[in-house]
Amino acid sequence: MGARAHGFSTDLWTLKRVASVVEAITGVHYHQGHTWKILGKMGWSLQRPAKRAKERNEQAIRNWVAKKWPELKKKP
Repeated sequence: MGARAHGFSTDLWTLKRVASVVEAITGVHYHQGHTWKILGKMGWSLQRPAKRAKERNEQAIRNWVAKKWPELKKKP
Protein backbone atom coordinates (compact mmCIF):
# COMPACT_ATOMS: atom_id res chain seq x y z
CA MET A 1 0.00 0.00 0.00
CA GLY A 2 1.35 3.36 -0.96
CA ALA A 3 0.97 6.68 0.78
CA ARG A 4 -2.02 7.55 -1.43
CA ALA A 5 -3.93 4.63 0.06
CA HIS A 6 -3.55 6.37 3.42
CA GLY A 7 -4.98 9.66 2.15
CA PHE A 8 -1.83 11.50 1.06
CA SER A 9 -1.65 13.39 -2.24
CA THR A 10 1.45 11.53 -3.52
CA ASP A 11 3.03 8.11 -2.99
CA LEU A 12 6.13 9.69 -1.47
CA TRP A 13 6.70 8.51 2.10
CA THR A 14 8.22 10.96 4.57
CA LEU A 15 9.03 10.43 8.24
CA LYS A 16 6.13 12.69 9.15
CA ARG A 17 3.75 10.60 7.07
CA VAL A 18 5.06 7.31 8.46
CA ALA A 19 4.72 8.62 12.01
CA SER A 20 1.14 9.77 11.37
CA VAL A 21 0.13 6.39 9.90
CA VAL A 22 1.75 4.54 12.81
CA GLU A 23 -0.17 6.78 15.21
CA ALA A 24 -3.46 6.29 13.32
CA ILE A 25 -3.09 2.50 13.36
CA THR A 26 -1.59 1.93 16.81
CA GLY A 27 -2.48 5.07 18.74
CA VAL A 28 1.21 5.52 19.64
CA HIS A 29 2.82 8.85 18.76
CA TYR A 30 6.47 8.80 17.71
CA HIS A 31 8.67 11.82 16.98
CA GLN A 32 9.95 11.85 13.38
CA GLY A 33 13.54 11.31 14.56
CA HIS A 34 12.54 8.26 16.55
CA THR A 35 10.52 6.98 13.59
CA TRP A 36 13.75 7.08 11.57
CA LYS A 37 15.55 5.00 14.22
CA ILE A 38 12.77 2.41 14.22
CA LEU A 39 12.80 2.14 10.42
CA GLY A 40 16.60 1.78 10.49
CA LYS A 41 16.39 -1.08 12.98
CA MET A 42 13.88 -2.76 10.68
CA GLY A 43 16.44 -2.61 7.85
CA TRP A 44 14.82 0.24 5.93
CA SER A 45 17.05 2.84 4.27
CA LEU A 46 16.69 6.26 2.70
CA GLN A 47 15.49 6.12 -0.89
CA ARG A 48 15.25 9.27 -2.97
CA PRO A 49 13.12 9.48 -6.10
CA ALA A 50 14.91 10.20 -9.36
CA LYS A 51 14.74 13.89 -10.17
CA ARG A 52 13.33 14.53 -13.60
CA ALA A 53 12.09 17.71 -15.18
CA LYS A 54 8.33 17.96 -15.63
CA GLU A 55 9.00 19.21 -19.15
CA ARG A 56 11.01 16.08 -20.00
CA ASN A 57 10.24 14.81 -23.50
CA GLU A 58 10.81 11.05 -23.57
CA GLN A 59 10.35 10.78 -27.34
CA ALA A 60 12.95 13.49 -28.01
CA ILE A 61 15.39 11.74 -25.67
CA ARG A 62 14.91 8.38 -27.42
CA ASN A 63 15.46 10.03 -30.81
CA TRP A 64 18.61 11.77 -29.60
CA VAL A 65 20.05 8.57 -28.13
CA ALA A 66 19.20 6.56 -31.27
CA LYS A 67 20.36 9.09 -33.88
CA LYS A 68 22.49 11.95 -32.59
CA TRP A 69 24.53 10.12 -29.93
CA PRO A 70 25.96 7.50 -32.36
CA GLU A 71 27.07 10.32 -34.70
CA LEU A 72 28.83 12.16 -31.86
CA LYS A 73 30.36 8.99 -30.50
CA LYS A 74 32.09 8.15 -33.81
CA LYS A 75 33.98 11.43 -33.91
CA PRO A 76 37.38 11.62 -32.17
